[in-house]
Amino acid sequence: MPAAFAADAQSADLPSWNDGDAKSAIVDFVTRVTTEGGRDYVAVPDRIAVFDNDGTLWTEQPNYFQALFINDRVKALAPEHPEWKDKEPFASLLKGDMAGVAASGEKGIVELGMATHAGMTTEAFNKIVTDWFATARHPRFDRPYNEITFLPMRELLDYLRANGFRTYIVSGGGIEFMRPMTEEMYGIPPEQVIGSSITTRYQLEGDTPVLMREPTVDFIDDGPGKPVGINKFIGRRPIFVAGNSDGDYEMLRWVTSGPGARFGLIVHHTDGEREWAYDRQSHIGKLDKALTEAPERGWQLVDMKADWNRIYAFEK
Repeated sequence: MPAAFAADAQSADLPSWNDGDAKSAIVDFVTRVTTEGGRDYVAVPDRIAVFDNDGTLWTEQPNYFQALFINDRVKALAPEHPEWKDKEPFASLLKGDMAGVAASGEKGIVELGMATHAGMTTEAFNKIVTDWFATARHPRFDRPYNEITFLPMRELLDYLRANGFRTYIVSGGGIEFMRPMTEEMYGIPPEQVIGSSITTRYQLEGDTPVLMREPTVDFIDDGPGKPVGINKFIGRRPIFVAGNSDGDYEMLRWVTSGPGARFGLIVHHTDGEREWAYDRQSHIGKLDKALTEAPERGWQLVDMKADWNRIYAFEK
């Protein structure tokens, strides 16, 4: 099949992407690295693509999904912990005082996370997360969280896999918070999810072996931790990387600085009507340094408002 016709066929796999520079750049890159005999051809084992999750594959406003999960879990557990009504940051959270929660700093946020994520087996936590996704609803859209994913990015994942890529999530979010849902949401199995983690310990409950989640941080998969995590858990440098914030900056730099054909993509949140518009000043998903350096580093900025004709599958 002539290259022009092949590109047209592949482009049809991205129906939620408007014709333009972003879509053309993606299709051109995939065509080049999959055309045998071409200068930029990449063998299938090396066709690895990594994606941030929060703000890249699913919405991260008005707060990270995991933060909203923590909020709901603290409220659900509060009857078992009457001391929380007088203990920060729990007291502020239970009163809906998010400024008070923020004032507790990183230490307070970690304390909330440990209280809601640790002290149980991995199986128990998996069920809690799965049940939450099955019942909780997004505060703006009043839909289940598993529907608040970006349709164009899901199409991109499918498109890459159809062209021999393995797709991974590399996120600052909790690995065991994401794993129960990523296969259903994105077609990415749990073994291809890299994220932040707390310590787990093998122990026996009676005669049953379990993994117990302990209240200590094991690995933070954000910023410079992302390329470290990729190297540790994948063992190959990807050729395609997608992110949306300065938390992805080091991952973008590391992936795109490798030899041969490389592609860096940044989702730029520019649609205040259908989603949110934010970048340099946002307290969530701040995009500043990576936005400034994107042109000189050849990273493709995806303008959500201009480049996507649909953001969510539920849009009419």
